[in-house]
Amino acid sequence: MAASPSIITRDSDKLASKTGNLYESVSIISRRARQIASKTKEELNNKLAEFASGIDNLEEVFENREQIEISKFYERQPKPTSIAIEEFMEDKLYWRANDEDDAK
Repeated sequence: MAASPSIITRDSDKLASKTGNLYESVSIISRRARQIASKTKEELNNKLAEFASGIDNLEEVFENREQIEISKFYERQPKPTSIAIEEFMEDKLYWRANDEDDAK
């Protein structure tokens, strides 16, 4: 992903221009960020499950370098919010408006 993990100041007017409402834009971005975080957590748990043993041994915790490297890889990845904002700003997300007029 091209998202930068550092702090970036965002123009709230640009975020709001996509939907016409800043709060709706933030809501869409937050839902997408939760999806990304959930998927990433599931991937990490599946990879770490390969190293799980039935007996916890203090020596194994310190000796398992592969598990540590996998964890460090996921820590270096961009944050889910940064990825979601980039996807939103690049029009890579699809959402539909929930119009109250249509419900009547």
